[in-house]
Amino acid sequence: TGARPWAAPTARLVLADGSVLRGRGFGAPGTAVGEVVFNTALTGYQEVLTDPSYAGQMVTFTYPHIGNTGINGEDHEAGRVHLQGVIVRDLAMKVSNYRSELDLDEYLKGQGVLGIAGLDTRALTRKLRQGGCLVGALSTDEGASDAELLAAARGWSIEGRDLIAEVTADAPAEWEGRTDEEWEFAEEARALAGGEGGEFFVVAYDLGIKRNILRRLASHGCRVRVVPASTPAAEVLAMAPDGVFLSNGPGDPSAAPYVVEAAKQILGQVPVFGICMGHQILGQAFGGKTFKLKFGHHGANHPISHLPSGRVEISSQNHNFAVDPDSLPEEVEVTHINLNDGTCAGLRHPGLQAMGIQYHPEASPGPHDADVCFSDFVEMMRAARA
Repeated sequence: TGARPWAAPTARLVLADGSVLRGRGFGAPGTAVGEVVFNTALTGYQEVLTDPSYAGQMVTFTYPHIGNTGINGEDHEAGRVHLQGVIVRDLAMKVSNYRSELDLDEYLKGQGVLGIAGLDTRALTRKLRQGGCLVGALSTDEGASDAELLAAARGWSIEGRDLIAEVTADAPAEWEGRTDEEWEFAEEARALAGGEGGEFFVVAYDLGIKRNILRRLASHGCRVRVVPASTPAAEVLAMAPDGVFLSNGPGDPSAAPYVVEAAKQILGQVPVFGICMGHQILGQAFGGKTFKLKFGHHGANHPISHLPSGRVEISSQNHNFAVDPDSLPEEVEVTHINLNDGTCAGLRHPGLQAMGIQYHPEASPGPHDADVCFSDFVEMMRAARA
């Protein structure tokens, strides 16, 4: 008999519904368990891989060719990969980009993260979209049975799990660095590019913060100090900030009551701005509740309506939970809605000088429509000074 004309499967993805998907393993060997989600972005896989908000999750890329541009040292959103696994249709056989320093397979090996290629990602995405997110066990271990992997998948849940504690900073640190001049697109930021320091001092709670959020805050005239998620409100207020920022982050927002409590104590003292997880923390601090979405929002082309102006923004998103607007007190204004499903995408409490959005205005690569949110935060701090 001759050799097979195709590579034999070397990895399995066993889903909690009993499905067993076989493909070619890449990256690190081993076994990992996490919630399987899909991301519809056509570009930016490196930023997705290094976004701490994906901790506890495996990402299915709907775009079929992943790895084409390799990995470079400048586009990381965090110091390491936090997600559990990478699921692709086709892993690029050749890297072609002048900025590339290594290929995706090498990178994931170094990060200890598993990948699987050769799956029908269209069928998997349809399953997740119709039935909702599923926990999966990804493994290259031939000694592990399908039944054992199924039990591992069924025994794990992202709900109620505090993943923020796993990705937050260990100690406070000053952030340095704006958006590089060649990439800067905002006129307000260009006007500040030659200045030193920043007009406003912002303390940023690291719930899984992305580096580009910090760059955008700095580009809009802020000096930023990043603090761990467990930092007490009194300690933050003692730093005398002009404003407090609540960052993006992974998992279930109801599993981090200590952050909600800190936000409650800070509200009304200084202006507060929250993105993604920070938005959900604010929603709870206002007195509202959060809930889990069927399959989440993960992609770079989600339409958002800014209700006060009627403006439509194309946004980059990554979250599996949302704020229930019906649970919010009357004084909280819903400022944005997701036009795909009508969920709450933005909040503002004028009396407490606080605002939050459920998407990523710093997205890079991605649309820049929402970068105005950073200007809004700056203006809020400026008004509080007056």
